[in-house]
Amino acid sequence: MKYTVKKVAEISNLSIRALHHYDKIGLLKPEKVLESGYRNYSDSDIEKLQQILFFRELEFSLKEIKLILENPIFDRKKALITQREFLIEKKNKINKLINSIDKTINVIKGDLTMTNKELFEGFDDEKLKEYQKEAKERWSEKYYESQNKMAKYTKDDYDKIKLDQSNSVKKMALLMVDKKPSDPEIQALIKDNFDYINNTFYKCPPEIFKGLGQMYVDDERFKKYYENEKEGLAEFMRDSMAIFAESY
Repeated sequence: MKYTVKKVAEISNLSIRALHHYDKIGLLKPEKVLESGYRNYSDSDIEKLQQILFFRELEFSLKEIKLILENPIFDRKKALITQREFLIEKKNKINKLINSIDKTINVIKGDLTMTNKELFEGFDDEKLKEYQKEAKERWSEKYYESQNKMAKYTKDDYDKIKLDQSNSVKKMALLMVDKKPSDPEIQALIKDNFDYINNTFYKCPPEIFKGLGQMYVDDERFKKYYENEKEGLAEFMRDSMAIFAESY
């Protein structure tokens, strides 16, 4: 089915001006432009527009969205699943705010009392920020760089990567028993890890490497991985990586 720019604007609740801008920057180009200058959009264009608007809800810039959608390994289904999780969290936040307003109205009427803490229910953005951060990381240029690189690896390559990572973690767990994060031997191992990430996955500048160390502590999935090897290893990795990054 073909759609005029006016029809696309009607069904998407976007302005014609916005659609013209998307066309101009190459984000959403119509399937065909007639000699008269009229734009014809296809069903696939409509689906792409929906995906663009979902990414806008996640507060991605138009430039970021363009890079994501142009990547050959972009998975629309996976993207929608993640976007759904974010929107559910956003819905929960809105429901809390509505509930807080209803309670406050009843307080004004004299029908209810509220604690100071209850007055601010729904204003906590931490979970939403976490979802946004994870989404940014998942569809970042570095993520795709890593995915494109990994796509070329064989099963043997994957097995070697897992073994290399496991050996590195075990060695770090042994060294941390009687050494500090700043110890030259620890820092040498951290440098090996830094070089390994850059050579195997993606270009990882020192500031990103430092943030990665913090993620080992903040993200329960990573923390569990390191803590299963040795208690306190996640924090030890973070501190060691921070020292390396700051002195790089």
